[in-house]
Amino acid sequence: MPQVQSSTKAKAPHAEIAGAGYVGLTAATALRQRGWTVRVHEKSPELRQFGAGIFLWENGLRVLEKTGAAADVFANSVQPPVYETRFQHKTVSKETFGPIRWRTMTRQNLYSAVLEAARRAGVEIVVNSEVVSADPEGAIQLASGEVLKADLVLGADGVGSKVRDSLGFKQTRTKSRDGITRLLVPRKKAELGPGEWDNVIDFWNLEPRVLRILYVPCDEKNLYVAFMAPREDTQGSRVPLDGDLWAENFPELRPVIEEAAKLAGRYDGYETTVLEKWTTGKVALIGDAANAMCPALAQGAGCGMMNAYSLAVAVSGAQDLEKALRDWQERERPTTDRCQERSAYFAASRSMSKGNQFTPTMLETAMYDVTGSRG
Repeated sequence: MPQVQSSTKAKAPHAEIAGAGYVGLTAATALRQRGWTVRVHEKSPELRQFGAGIFLWENGLRVLEKTGAAADVFANSVQPPVYETRFQHKTVSKETFGPIRWRTMTRQNLYSAVLEAARRAGVEIVVNSEVVSADPEGAIQLASGEVLKADLVLGADGVGSKVRDSLGFKQTRTKSRDGITRLLVPRKKAELGPGEWDNVIDFWNLEPRVLRILYVPCDEKNLYVAFMAPREDTQGSRVPLDGDLWAENFPELRPVIEEAAKLAGRYDGYETTVLEKWTTGKVALIGDAANAMCPALAQGAGCGMMNAYSLAVAVSGAQDLEKALRDWQERERPTTDRCQERSAYFAASRSMSKGNQFTPTMLETAMYDVTGSRG
């Protein structure tokens, strides 16, 4: 009688992820690269990125290289020569960052690259699929009522995370006095006239009223422009923009402002969300679900992506997944906490208007590498 041989091949661990943004897809790709099966749920009917432009620093770029998304990002982004700060129409600093890489790009470019990397890795992505709750034992419930089990559940579903709120994570949310309208417009270099228009230029006016414009080239065609005004300034925070107001305060940018004033836009107040913890049982939170921060250091996406990657490394091959998650949090959280605190300080103090604010201390997160010895 022939012998029946039993298979000793272990079943691949499985992850369910809420949210198909940069952070969720980065975690999904890194897990797939390490032998996991992964399903990502996106509540929207299509996969696309809303918003205008974005910065990525060395920490985020290294993660892109490890997950296979870097080539596409680099092909459609730029590294500006200088971060220039102008205060009351006068240049007060021009900062470069030595060996630290930094790039600016459209959000859609970054998203397309991260999405394609996830697809190449074999990540399953489901649209029209909203995760409404999670169980620390390792399960999610969809809006349809369906319950799906997993070895690992990740909440990457943004600042309004239903995964986080369903589990009762204690949080403190602080609103800053300022907010921002982010828009993507044509470069308009010829219309702007002579000048160093390939620089990132941070325009600050504190008199006669507080207004700021962050001018960010994304590529040869696209310019990301962020318009900052206090929440209490109803005229400055209005959308569509009051073109006359902004052009009066920043006449050197009139051609760009005229384009921006044609767009609907959305004004978002700065907020900081601090959680007591990022993980419980087999569930972990990453990105804005865990640590939404003010954009002063341009590290929201970078922090989220590096935490997503380091989490995937931490849990892969772990004998005790829950302990691995706790250890990951203990090891990685301090850097993100400091970045969040510094970003909140800049938002509260408006001290970036002084220029020369990207000190080695402030660039700690930009230099932080989660892909080296553990990667």
